[in-house]
Amino acid sequence: MKYTIGCLLLCTVVAVMVSGCAMTSAQGPMTPATGFIYTDVKGPFATGEGASAKTGTSECMSILGWVALGDASLEAAMQNGGIKKVNHVDYQTMNILGIYSKLTVTVYGE
Repeated sequence: MKYTIGCLLLCTVVAVMVSGCAMTSAQGPMTPATGFIYTDVKGPFATGEGASAKTGTSECMSILGWVALGDASLEAAMQNGGIKKVNHVDYQTMNILGIYSKLTVTVYGE
């Protein structure tokens, strides 16, 4: 009985630690709010002036904080949108139970 309780306690501690890492792995540079069960937040990263003729996006994702894939860099977003001059940048971060998280960077420019 003590062995079963000890195993359950250990599994619970490990699950909490792993989900904590996954929850922070795909957060943007300034996530305004984080939900324990679900997060889907958008926000500005950098602002500028002028109208934006083109849009480019880049993204990365994480599974349990153990596997992370993608390129959410500003350079990748500019390349995907054919942008030479950046007007402003937004980001969106999404997280489901700390199991799956994704960061999307959107660049607006010319």
